Amino acid sequence: MREPTGVEADAATALFNLPDFGVMSTRVGADGTRTVIVETDQPPGCPTCGVISVRRKERRFQRLRDIPIAGPVEVVWSKYRWYCDEPVCPRLSFFESTAQVPARARSTARLREHLVDAVIRSGRAVAETAAGFAVSWWMVRAALNEASLLRLPDVDALSPRMLGIDEHRFRSVRYFQDPATMAWTRVEPWMTTIVDLDTGQVLGVVDGRHHKGVGDWLFARPLAWRLAVQVVAIDPSAAFRKALRMWLPRTAVAVDHFHLVSLANQAVTETQQNLSQQVKGRRGRAVDKAWAHRMLLLRAGNTLTEKAAHRLEEVFTADDPTGTLRAVWNVKEQVRTLLGTGSLADAAAAKTELEELVKAAARPETNRLYRTVCRWWSEIEVLIITGATTGKVEANNTAIKHIKRTARGYRNPANYRSVILLRSAVRTAA
Repeated sequence: MREPTGVEADAATALFNLPDFGVMSTRVGADGTRTVIVETDQPPGCPTCGVISVRRKERRFQRLRDIPIAGPVEVVWSKYRWYCDEPVCPRLSFFESTAQVPARARSTARLREHLVDAVIRSGRAVAETAAGFAVSWWMVRAALNEASLLRLPDVDALSPRMLGIDEHRFRSVRYFQDPATMAWTRVEPWMTTIVDLDTGQVLGVVDGRHHKGVGDWLFARPLAWRLAVQVVAIDPSAAFRKALRMWLPRTAVAVDHFHLVSLANQAVTETQQNLSQQVKGRRGRAVDKAWAHRMLLLRAGNTLTEKAAHRLEEVFTADDPTGTLRAVWNVKEQVRTLLGTGSLADAAAAKTELEELVKAAARPETNRLYRTVCRWWSEIEVLIITGATTGKVEANNTAIKHIKRTARGYRNPANYRSVILLRSAVRTAA
């Protein structure tokens, strides 16, 4: 057998690249399994007194879980127990430990870092990561919990100036039956995301989409933290507005323009559907221009090309003899104009014109839309002044949907929150 030389050992250590360890020998089993035997390259210090030890007491072999090196590798640590030579030290002996493998650890720190990066940076599922690194699901979950303690910032120490709040589904809708009454109850597991609009970082994920969850989260923040918040952007949710009035009474609240435009588009869609039932006694079909070009009705009028505007005019001529659909479409366009104004005076003038268009349309869909605008007028004024929207919250909700789809859903809300907060913190820091 050829004896290993010092150069070969140094080369193996450099290739293996495990800090504070040197490769002593390697072997390949009959089944092709590669085993790497390592030991520490420096004498350790006593964990109690810190004196460097020079005498070994015994040796044990400990298996370590480590990252794959050109394929699966079994790592065996030739681990020594050392004497403490300090006479006044109460510890007589101790087992060595390193930064990569602390006391009582059975895996290397670089393996835990790779597990966290695979889930957080690469977007892999926990189960997929565990299978790829040949470790248990519980180990990946423990690495994520450890990373949460080390990497997540203290929310109370931050000073966000603008917040955004919006909800998303945690799981699919479920139905539960009461054994006593045999009545079925629909349960929608919602969660609410709270985001710093300046940085885009997720600050909190709370249960439900009612005022209590958001209110409890805000109440847990220090008073100075709450006083520092200037603007909060929300969708037209009475529950969120109630929580903000309770715990952030001095903060300006802005309603998101996207949701208001969506309500205006919904009014156009409902009008088109109701007119089809009233005039033709059926749902829309492909032969009906109003149905064939239903998405064109929702387009912004100032973005229509000449060809698209001509098709829209054909819709009004063919399927809108009374001009009702055109009147509702004008209301929708006026809502967009109102939200695009740059001053409160222009907004007030646009609101007056909107009221006239609503009266001319005389439709329940536009009346309901106008009542919503009036009910949220203070928040619309804040939107016009500050321009605060929930765009970054929606972006985070999109990333959250990818997390859920990759993991095929979550059953544990705590695990769900930790992955969301970790990924947001890592991306914000990058």
